[in-house]
Amino acid sequence: MIRQEYPRPQLRRSEWKNLNGIWNFAFDDKNKGLELGWHKDPSSLTDKINVPFAYQSKLSGIHDSNFHDWVWYSRNFTIPEHWKDKRVILHFGAVDYRAWVYINGEYAGFHEGGHVSFSFDITNYLNWKNEIITIRVEDPSTDETIPRGKQYWKEKSESIWYTRTTGIWQTVWLEAVNPIHLSSLRFTPNIDYGDINIEFEVEGQYEHKQLDIEILFKGDLVAKDTITLFEKNNKRSINLFNQKIFRTSYHNDGWCWSPEHPNLFDVKMTIKDNNQLYDQIESYFGMRKVHTENGMFYLNNKPYYQKLVLDQGYWPEGLMTAPSDEAFKKDIELAKSMGFNGCRKHQKTEDPRFLYWADKLGFLVWGESASSPSYSEKAAARLTREWIEIIERDYNHPSIVVWVPLNESWGIPLVHHDKQQQNHSLAMYHLIKSLDPTRLVISNDGWELTKTDICAVHNYTQGTAKEKKKQDAYLQSILTKDNILNAQPAKRAIYANGFKHQGEPIILTEFGGIGFKVGGEVGWGYTTVKNTEEFLSEYKHIIDQIYQSKAIHGFCYTQLTDVEQEINGLLTYDRKPKCEINEIKKINDQWHQETISEGDSYD
Repeated sequence: MIRQEYPRPQLRRSEWKNLNGIWNFAFDDKNKGLELGWHKDPSSLTDKINVPFAYQSKLSGIHDSNFHDWVWYSRNFTIPEHWKDKRVILHFGAVDYRAWVYINGEYAGFHEGGHVSFSFDITNYLNWKNEIITIRVEDPSTDETIPRGKQYWKEKSESIWYTRTTGIWQTVWLEAVNPIHLSSLRFTPNIDYGDINIEFEVEGQYEHKQLDIEILFKGDLVAKDTITLFEKNNKRSINLFNQKIFRTSYHNDGWCWSPEHPNLFDVKMTIKDNNQLYDQIESYFGMRKVHTENGMFYLNNKPYYQKLVLDQGYWPEGLMTAPSDEAFKKDIELAKSMGFNGCRKHQKTEDPRFLYWADKLGFLVWGESASSPSYSEKAAARLTREWIEIIERDYNHPSIVVWVPLNESWGIPLVHHDKQQQNHSLAMYHLIKSLDPTRLVISNDGWELTKTDICAVHNYTQGTAKEKKKQDAYLQSILTKDNILNAQPAKRAIYANGFKHQGEPIILTEFGGIGFKVGGEVGWGYTTVKNTEEFLSEYKHIIDQIYQSKAIHGFCYTQLTDVEQEINGLLTYDRKPKCEINEIKKINDQWHQETISEGDSYD
């Protein structure tokens, strides 16, 4: 069976059951399924689908790109006998866009939002014999108030828009928990003082029970704490560095997390009472800090130049669903082997398994969300709700260093002068900062920024070797701060009316996009080359220009892979390099971290 790995790497328990695989399925184009009672008797669901792949994908077994706004799923399952004294939780990695869940014909819960996880306690609906789960999904194809990212609202993909994803597209699974259990966990590192702050919630009759915390580094126990529980909400601070200089970031990275040294601490938390074990979870965290200063991005109190690659997170067979856990790992390893130290996950909130591999392998991630095509009060509310859930799910991943709630004024097309849309941009910035003060936030990546921690600029006007005037103009447009801030590469001002640069780091967060067809595919790029030699030459020229700029402190190249009709990746859609990977690495490695020092500033 496909996609059998543990789906929630930040909070692992031993008792769980994967529900991926073949489910019964049906299109409900007239939206009659509920009226016909499919939730009570799903025998009308006569098609088959391979979960967790959307029906539009090849791996689903259906591969239909037509509009079907209402779909149904059903399957039988059994609960292990030894779970009878436990609570049974049903988890969904992600379902796009609205989901109604029924267990044995009874309504168990509803969720709206296509890109984040949700769960229901289904214990009271179980018969402990042969269980039936039925799911009704609505994914309105043309509703422009729904955050859909790159999913096209037309049937056939074109330009920068791709095939849609409807319904279940991440793992479905069951978990057994004791009535007394940990229900949430948050790690906040403070490398300045060497502390890890741990916040957690407990459920059930927890009073006077004992909670043990064990923290290990590279297999060695480095801290242990025992807490007697009296409250639902708890907080603990544990010092890890213990005034040991070699553990800090002053020498290399010490015990801190970075792409060069992805140090992780393993955690075991146990609730018990005398000899009775109630709950045990395993997790991990990284000691990592990000901030800005002197026009530069800082990682662990040192200036750090981000060399990112734009990653859309699409695969030929699975669309937004990776065909395997190994596929996540492979993408990161390929990017690192080309000299990139991170990615911007574009218009998609990625599967936690990708974030796990980014944590483990050492890869910076800019966490983004899908945007809606147009603005309305409904669209603003929907994006807000998704971001609350995104941060709750992904807060503990040390690889995530930046949040990007809006991109290129998608969903806020009038933000340059419209106060309501400016307030939405500001609201998203401040909402995220209120939920997560440890990371940087970009209010509107690309242009027409409002309040922001990074001045994120998109510029694809670099031209080709045959267009020297364009190339010269491009170089001039990125050489100095004033030139960057005054340029309007997409005929859009860098800052919205009433806002201006406040000294935040300037990073070129989209550029390049060199189109290079290596097979029979038909597609496009922002510029086009015909062979490997031209491809490398154009790439080197673009990167050389960026490295000449003393105003730019980092970049994000478009893009890692081809996606459908876009052939502007460094890799093909099926992850084959378009040139020698080491040649890209040589170009990227012309700039080293040692190039800047504490006394430098970018202006």
